[in-house]
Amino acid sequence: MKIDRLIGILSILLQKETITAPALARHFEVSCRTIHRDIDVLCKAGIPIVTKQGVNGGISIMEGFRIDRTLLTNSEMKDILAGLRSLDSINGTNRYGQLMEKLSVGSSDFMAGDQSILIDLSSWYKESLAPKIDLIRRAIDGSLLLEFHYYSPNGESRRLIEPYYLIFCWSSWYIWGWCRQKEDYRLFKLNRIEDLTANEDEKFRKRAAPYPDLSNERIFPGGIRVKVLFDKECKWRLIEEFGSGCFEELQNGRLLFHADYTNKDNLISWILTFREKAELLEPEFLREELGETIHKMSDLYTTADKHRHNEKCSITDICKTKNKLAYRKGGAT
Repeated sequence: MKIDRLIGILSILLQKETITAPALARHFEVSCRTIHRDIDVLCKAGIPIVTKQGVNGGISIMEGFRIDRTLLTNSEMKDILAGLRSLDSINGTNRYGQLMEKLSVGSSDFMAGDQSILIDLSSWYKESLAPKIDLIRRAIDGSLLLEFHYYSPNGESRRLIEPYYLIFCWSSWYIWGWCRQKEDYRLFKLNRIEDLTANEDEKFRKRAAPYPDLSNERIFPGGIRVKVLFDKECKWRLIEEFGSGCFEELQNGRLLFHADYTNKDNLISWILTFREKAELLEPEFLREELGETIHKMSDLYTTADKHRHNEKCSITDICKTKNKLAYRKGGAT
C-alpha cells in the first residue's frame, strides 16, 4: 500500500544521513519513478526533503528537521515491538510484526531478534477468542452495537451493549461497555460470551466512557477472612498464586495460609484442588460446608461404585446363564 511505503520511506530518511532513489526502489520493490513520486508527496505534506546530484548525492531530510530522529530510542522501539508482537499472539498472525518492520526500516539493530521481552497473549481458547476479538475491535471502531448471550454465576441473559474497551487482564479477555439492559457500564468476560453479533445497520453515539476500574479491590472485593493449613509440598503453589507473604511456616513444616477471599464457591473449589494436603480452619461456617461437600462427594462415589458392582454382577450372571443354555443345547445336539 502507498501509505505504508510513504511511512517506510520517511522512517528511513529520519534514521539515515542520505540514501539514493535506486536503493529505496530496491528495498520497496518499486521503480525509481514511483520513489520520486512518493518523495513529491512527502514534500507536499510538509516534510523538508532535499535531493543532491553527483557521486555523494542522494535523498535526505533537511538538517534542521533532524530532531525527529531521536523521537524514539532503540529501547523504546523494542518495547513497542514487544507490544505489537504480543497482539500477533492473539490470533497467530504476523500483521503487527510487519507493521513494526515498516516503521523501523533502517534500524535493523533492534529487529535482528535481540528482543529481551516476549509477551504471549494467546489462550487455550484461541480458536473461539480470535473471531470475537476481531468482531469487537471492528464494532468499537465503527460504533456498532454488540449483542450476545452471556453466562454468569447469576444465570444466563441476552445483552445489548455499546462497546468501548477490549481488555486483557487476570489472564483473560474482557469487553467493557454500556449495557442497555442494566443502563450502566459492565465488564463481560469473552469466554462466557456466545452468539456474538454486531448490528451493521445501527450505530450508537459514543459516550464519554470512563476507563474501567480494574483494581483487585473493585473487581474482586474481599470479605471472607480465610485460614487454611497446607502441607509443605504446596508452598510453590501458594507463592505462585498469592506471593511469599501469604503464609507462616510452622515448626512442623506445615504452612498456615491467611488471606481475604472473594467468593465462597471459588474458595471451596480452590481448596479441593489440593485434595488431602489442605485443611480449611476458618471461617467455621465454610469449614462445615466444605465438610458436607466432601461427604456428598464420598457418598456419590461410594454409591456409584455399588451400582457399577451390581451392574457388573448382573452382566456376569447373564453371561453365565447364556453359557449354560448354549452348553445344554450343544449337549442335546
